[in-house]
Amino acid sequence: MNSLDDELDALVPAPFGFVGVRSDEAGERLQFLLHALPVKASPNPRAQAVADQVATYLENPHMVWQPIHSTLGTAFQQRVWQAMRAIPVGETWTYSQLAAAVDSGPRAVANACGANPLPLFNPCHRVVASHGLGGFMQGLDGGLEIKRWLLAHEQGHK
Repeated sequence: MNSLDDELDALVPAPFGFVGVRSDEAGERLQFLLHALPVKASPNPRAQAVADQVATYLENPHMVWQPIHSTLGTAFQQRVWQAMRAIPVGETWTYSQLAAAVDSGPRAVANACGANPLPLFNPCHRVVASHGLGGFMQGLDGGLEIKRWLLAHEQGHK
């Protein structure tokens, strides 16, 4: 049995599972899923616009994202997420490089990456450790495989 809070506003099939979209007064959020969740009978229409952008990205990572409404996150997190959007498609920055761009430390930047409510739009998958892939989505089950797929998807479309 699912409560209304378990239902998504939109669901986008992806090669690695699904991308769920949730929408409320605070804005939209994306969620990587290995299995589908139910979708609301009357979802927020903003969620479908975001879902359409996600589907387009999954076909073409060079698409230009339209702004997505979100008031989530602290001022620092918002600054980190904005800096992430400067990382070009098909490239990666280390946590240290992103930290230098926002005048902070790598650990604080890594925490902001993990709190990112809009992965893909704020491309936290493009942020890697100095010696390896680093983490993804605060240890989401299957998260590193998703990160590998996203990076390969972008690098294969140069």
